[in-house]
Amino acid sequence: MNSNNPFFKNKTFTNADSEVVHEATVIGVNETMTVSGTINKSFLMLILLIASASVTWIMTFNGQNPMVMTIGGALVGFILVLIATFRPQNSGFLAPGYAIFEGLFIGGISAIFEVMYPGMVIQAVSCTFVTFMVCFGLYKYEIVKVNDKFRSVVIAATLAIGTYYLISWLLSMFTSFQPVHYGNSMISIGISAIVIVVAALNLFLDFDQIEKGVQQKMPKYMEWYSAMGLMITLVWLYIEFLRLLSKLQKK
Repeated sequence: MNSNNPFFKNKTFTNADSEVVHEATVIGVNETMTVSGTINKSFLMLILLIASASVTWIMTFNGQNPMVMTIGGALVGFILVLIATFRPQNSGFLAPGYAIFEGLFIGGISAIFEVMYPGMVIQAVSCTFVTFMVCFGLYKYEIVKVNDKFRSVVIAATLAIGTYYLISWLLSMFTSFQPVHYGNSMISIGISAIVIVVAALNLFLDFDQIEKGVQQKMPKYMEWYSAMGLMITLVWLYIEFLRLLSKLQKK
């Protein structure tokens, strides 16, 4: 229970640890993950995501319907996440693939929000960037320390949010149930704010697990795996900022 992110489960990192010796035997060099390597791969994934997002973004503003590519990107991205969870050693191509397909989803969704509320995307991007930098600073200077209690609270809160979203979606699909987080009521806005806080707290878990992976000398491919996990959290945070800002625009 080190992180809610499926990429940062103990089992995966433990299995990876056992493969370090095997890799060293095969290639003759004990290549392990580093913080700088993880950062570089995270930036590369971000570039791929932005480049891919521009495709569905441009489609939308050229009068084309981006929904097929948007939904398709989300589905393929989710499938790649599942595969990487069970096959982390293949993260070298799964992680870039996730960034590309998830970019199609992000670009389409962002364009739709931008059409409805001009200027919202840059606000959401700015909020996500500032949140990331603040969390990174708090973690780096040990103002916020990740311990077992911290992990347990964040994971429990994240699982509760995921369960609530799933149940609400199923009920709204098959009944006339209206989830409380829909609309722009004060309760709905409050829920969005809480979800953003929980998403931001997951960044601390991600930073901590990356650091632990380096200390434990995980295999080199875990840089891609860790970068992919961090990207998942950032995408979630960005989407939640879009939702909150759209609710505030409606007030």
